[in-house]
Amino acid sequence: MSKHDNLYLVGLMGAGKTTVGRLLAKHFGYAFHDSDHEIEARTGVKIPVIFEIEGEAGFRKREENAIADLTALRGVVLATGGGVVLSEANRTLLRKHGLVIYLRGTPEHLYERTRHDRNRPLLQTDNPLDKMRELYRQRDPLYREVADVVVDTGRQSVSVMTRALFGKIDLLRSGLGISSPPVSEKI
Repeated sequence: MSKHDNLYLVGLMGAGKTTVGRLLAKHFGYAFHDSDHEIEARTGVKIPVIFEIEGEAGFRKREENAIADLTALRGVVLATGGGVVLSEANRTLLRKHGLVIYLRGTPEHLYERTRHDRNRPLLQTDNPLDKMRELYRQRDPLYREVADVVVDTGRQSVSVMTRALFGKIDLLRSGLGISSPPVSEKI
């Protein structure tokens, strides 16, 4: 299996991983998977319930199992949960088995997109914007570590960003655009 057979999207909650992932899957004729949805399907409950019963550690273990299974597939686009990069095992699997796209947004922008969503257990705090900033500080270096390409989501439309990604992915697949550190630009 080639690293180029799969596309994995990483980034904080609200970055658009699921939306962009569905569009990429349709464009490339790949199957679409969302790791959070897979975990919910396996357990029969929503993510906040898992956090409530098992805590974050219990959820992260379930996430590792799901990522191991999903990265073993070929010809998929995978939208990952925001904390997937906290596990070294997950980071290794993502790097090894697919092209990793980091959808990066500012904490302020992502907070605006998620502030009314009650299915975000980590944001159920007195100050969710501060929590988003903390998550960004903690996770941004890890997202960059695994990413083949970094895309600043900004305020442009999903369709504009996705169309730009089509070309970038084709370049990465052809070997012309692969560089270290990852290609990073504002789309």
